[in-house]
Amino acid sequence: MTLPEKVRQLDMYSSAREIMSMHTDDTHAALDAVFVPEKAQTLWGDLGVGAVHDLNPTPEQANAIQRWVISHNRLGIPALFIEEGLHGYDTGTVFPAPIGLAGTWDRDVARETGAAIASEARSHGVHMILGPVLDLARDPRWGRVEEDFGEDTYLTGQLGLAYVRGMQGDTLASDHTTIAEPKHFVGHGSPEGGQNTSPVHMGERELRTEMLAAFEPAFREGHAMSTMAAYHEIDGIPMTADPLVLKQILRGEWGFQGFVLSDLGAIRRLYEDHRVAPSPQAASCLAIRSGVDMQFYDFDHEVFQKALQDCVSSGSLPIKDLDRAVRGVLRVKFMLGLFDHPYVDPALMARTERAPAHLALSLRSARESMTLLKNENHLLPLAKTIQRIAVIGPNGNIARYGDYERETNGKRISILDGVKAEVPGASVTFDDGKDIASAVAAAKQADVVILGMGEWQGVEGEGFDRMNLDLPGNQEALLEAVAATGKPMVLILENGRPLTIGWAKQHIPVILEAWYPGEFGGQAIAETLFGDNNPAGHLTITFPKSTGQLPMYYSSDPSRVHKYVDDDGKPLFPFGWGLSYTTFHYDRLAAMPSKQGDNAEVHVTVDVTNDGSRDGDDVVQLYLRRDFSSVETPERELKGFLRVHLKAGETKTVSFELSPRDLQIWNAQQQWVVEPGSYTLWAGDSSLANLKATFILR
Repeated sequence: MTLPEKVRQLDMYSSAREIMSMHTDDTHAALDAVFVPEKAQTLWGDLGVGAVHDLNPTPEQANAIQRWVISHNRLGIPALFIEEGLHGYDTGTVFPAPIGLAGTWDRDVARETGAAIASEARSHGVHMILGPVLDLARDPRWGRVEEDFGEDTYLTGQLGLAYVRGMQGDTLASDHTTIAEPKHFVGHGSPEGGQNTSPVHMGERELRTEMLAAFEPAFREGHAMSTMAAYHEIDGIPMTADPLVLKQILRGEWGFQGFVLSDLGAIRRLYEDHRVAPSPQAASCLAIRSGVDMQFYDFDHEVFQKALQDCVSSGSLPIKDLDRAVRGVLRVKFMLGLFDHPYVDPALMARTERAPAHLALSLRSARESMTLLKNENHLLPLAKTIQRIAVIGPNGNIARYGDYERETNGKRISILDGVKAEVPGASVTFDDGKDIASAVAAAKQADVVILGMGEWQGVEGEGFDRMNLDLPGNQEALLEAVAATGKPMVLILENGRPLTIGWAKQHIPVILEAWYPGEFGGQAIAETLFGDNNPAGHLTITFPKSTGQLPMYYSSDPSRVHKYVDDDGKPLFPFGWGLSYTTFHYDRLAAMPSKQGDNAEVHVTVDVTNDGSRDGDDVVQLYLRRDFSSVETPERELKGFLRVHLKAGETKTVSFELSPRDLQIWNAQQQWVVEPGSYTLWAGDSSLANLKATFILR
């Protein structure tokens, strides 16, 4: 390949405006738009194109572009089509937001969701999805918490692995799989002050044992073929200029063979914000030299491509680094089978998009994500004989989807829709709560009040960080005024982050956390309220009492002081918390080391009994502590989990296998070791688990 041909493979192009006859916005071509070759010739010439983005094409549009690209470059290299698909591809099935998906604690649902999104995208001719997000959500003021799987390293790693395996399948050379791109590499979920793209403060040990460990299974075991280098810096080193994480760890230690895409503008930040590069040329070459492989609209295409060529010519960018980047991009294209089968069958989309199995999966995920935080005096489930129901609040009559999804897509089943369908014989009224007096009047006429509250796009999401976590707008005043009526009351939260709802916990008998539950959310909520769905979701992120407690996550180091003069240091709701309409009992926790030393393995069993009167699911959680170690380690860490279904009165023995990787630490000598000594385990259904066992490694 010539030098210009090589650098062209490292550039991604926006397309809806640039090469199509019509577009609906900056990211979508109109459905009846046609590809305009003259525009493509001006934009791309005869050098081909690395990747196409912000198009969301129909199959016919993707095929027309691909056919032109292949025929208009000397080597016939196809283009890579890349799009968003955080919890659903474009107009396809709308799944629960990732924070809700995580609340299922169900690896199968995560895997199947990844597979469904990939198949719908591939049927459009799209080859790569920008996800999943494997940041650890350690500061809920950050607006992108909803994109994550929560605060925990192990849970995020396991769900991320399942998601990637679903998305990439057994082979990428198919009509139903896509490249997965775990992001934002790495540590992006712990920004200073919870503000997006701000610096992250930690050392290499925390980076390795917490942040990188959340990504590692997706690459080592799931073989994810792309990742996105994040905006931020750690200890003065921006991610797009950090060879430690992009070369030594990602490629050298984990064996990554794919390509690294910069986040949108992250390379430009090297010059404009971080100021570690004195020019666009220097920033472009520094990124490639450090391990980035493709830019994401960072600089004008001519500036970026000329910069790489000039740096190679001057020797400031070694040709081996440029070739590494090109090999990564081409390897992905070969693995996708694009050189042999570059086009998509136009008939595939009709069979795949919004397929009945995908819609059923979205509903299943929503049901499994329902997280019951409080159920005083067993008010839930509600009787279907209730005659008068008032649905009140800003989220009561709209399906909240969360960021990266249009709320005009999908079935849009709201809480109000779901309740009306669940109890068709009841009189169900709605008030949005803008006029509190009107809402109170509606509540007084009801037998039970259902409050639909929380957040929405523009209050949370990318770029919408918050100084406090209270209910936004007039919702707190509305909540307290309606509660003063004395009516039986259920608070339903649809939101993308934990909220400081201390008053509600004290005064509202029922709190159901629904997160952003996708297009069937209202149905899943109503089924839960009236007992057709026994809730079993559990929190994957701690709810603080106030922002003054932040950061607050369950696995902090034991030396942290958790008490202020005006606070007892305890969370509002702890990590792993979730109630059911039945009860579970844990017993006979046992740990049996089968190997010792650096190859230590421990077999763990615990008995779980449904000692209530209803069938139900519970999430069995296993936590570990190193009683003493050469470096400080958390008070307890999640090391195993399994969602299990038990009939009333049934007992199951649940087994976990702890591997050396589960037991190892990054010591002061910067080595991974399994240290001898005493270890403590806890098993239960939250991070407050108190059933305990110990074992000793020698």
